[in-house]
Amino acid sequence: MAVTEREPAGVNGAPTEAPVEARPPEQAPVTIRVSGVSFAYPLLGVSLKNKVRGALSKVGGTISEHHGHVEVRALDGVDLELRRGQRLGIRGSNGAGKSTLLRVIAGIFHPSSGSVATAGRIAAVFDKSLGMDPELTGYENIRVRAMFLGLRDAEIDAKTEDIAEFCELGEYLDLPMRIYSPGMRARLGFSISTAFDADVLLLDEWLGVGDRKFADKARERMKAFYERAGTVVLVSHNEKLIEDNCDCAIVMEKGRIVERQGL
Repeated sequence: MAVTEREPAGVNGAPTEAPVEARPPEQAPVTIRVSGVSFAYPLLGVSLKNKVRGALSKVGGTISEHHGHVEVRALDGVDLELRRGQRLGIRGSNGAGKSTLLRVIAGIFHPSSGSVATAGRIAAVFDKSLGMDPELTGYENIRVRAMFLGLRDAEIDAKTEDIAEFCELGEYLDLPMRIYSPGMRARLGFSISTAFDADVLLLDEWLGVGDRKFADKARERMKAFYERAGTVVLVSHNEKLIEDNCDCAIVMEKGRIVERQGL
C-alpha cells in the first residue's frame, strides 16, 4: 500500500520531539496515517433541547444539529502518523473518541471526512468472542473467528493444533460452544485472537482471561503476541499499562487529540 507523500517529522534533519532511542528509525515505513479524519453519526428522533444537550455533553463528542437531525461528532480533524516499530497508547475519558479512532483505523467505521491509510495485515482485537457462534463446535469457531480476523484457510489449518493445545479444552472442542462455561469461552477466544501475527495490532484494552489457573500462561502469550506485532495501538484507561508497554501516547478529548507524548 502506498501512503501519501507528506513528509514525517525528523526527515532531512528536521528536529524530532522525542529522543532518537524512543522511536523507530526514520527509514521505518509508515504503517498508519490518519489525515484530517472526522467521524459523525446522527441521533434520530432526538431534539436538541437544553436538557438533552446537557446530558449528551457528558458522553463526549461535539453535539450539533445537521439537516434537521442531532449529530454527534465523535472524531474531529484527527491527524496521526505511526511507523513500524512504534507502540502508541491512547488515553482519555469515556466518550473522548478513543475506541472510535481505533475502529476507523481498522476500517470498521468509515470517516465522514479525511482519510486513513494502513500498510500490512491488521489485527483488530476488540472482543475475544466477536464472530463466534454458540451453536458451532469449538473447532468450527476457531475457523469462523480466524476468518473474521482475515486469515486464509492454509493459515488457519497451520494454527488450529496450536490453538487447541493452548486453550486446553480437549474433547470439548468437538462440542457446541453453548455448553461452555464463561471461562471456557474466554480461553478459546483468547487462544484464537493471539495465535496469528499482525503488521498492525489494534487493542481496545489489554487481552486477558479470568481463569486463575490459565492466567500466567495467557499473560506470557499476550506479551509475545504484542512484541511480534509491527505497530501497536493500545486504548486503555490504565496509565501504568500504557507507560509499561508503549513508547508514545496521545490524549483525546471530545474527539480531538489534545496532547502528544513522544510523537
